[in-house]
Amino acid sequence: MSNPVATNDSQTHPWQDDIFNVLKKGGVKQVSYVPDAGHAHVIRRVHADPEMRGIVLTTEEEGVAIAAGAWLGGDRHVLLMQSSGVGNCINMMSLLESCRFPFLTLVTMRGEYAEFNPWQGPMSKATQGVMELMGIKVYRVSKPDEVEDVVSAALDSVFIAGERVAILLSQSLIGRKKWVRN
Repeated sequence: MSNPVATNDSQTHPWQDDIFNVLKKGGVKQVSYVPDAGHAHVIRRVHADPEMRGIVLTTEEEGVAIAAGAWLGGDRHVLLMQSSGVGNCINMMSLLESCRFPFLTLVTMRGEYAEFNPWQGPMSKATQGVMELMGIKVYRVSKPDEVEDVVSAALDSVFIAGERVAILLSQSLIGRKKWVRN
């Protein structure tokens, strides 16, 4: 008997390469993440690059601490997570504001376009507001042709101006998830 599993109906898109290329060109050396289908292509590219280090997390707030440590050690870091993981980070995000650490996270959104899992809805609705309450600027990307410019602008805001920025990658950009039998 087969069990239903969630899949992403999208293939690799050029905008996913744009994300990796901007991070690479921007000098990002460390990328931490909780595994997520929306970030899978970037994660694979990071692990294949000998100049970058992919760090698997057990929970998203570890990535906030790693970002702080990376900055203190002279490296640029980016945290990849899903909107459902944002709630796990709230307490740790106080470190970013208190110590004025630069911070960049790319957040794949769930609970939006064609969502099949009702558990994703509440955090999706709260993600932007929660980030802003914690002093993090929020940029949203919904169109493939916006990705490169927004990620590049965020890198400048974070690593030149010392800001804290979250880029929300809309669920319609990432692609529709659906249940299939395996």
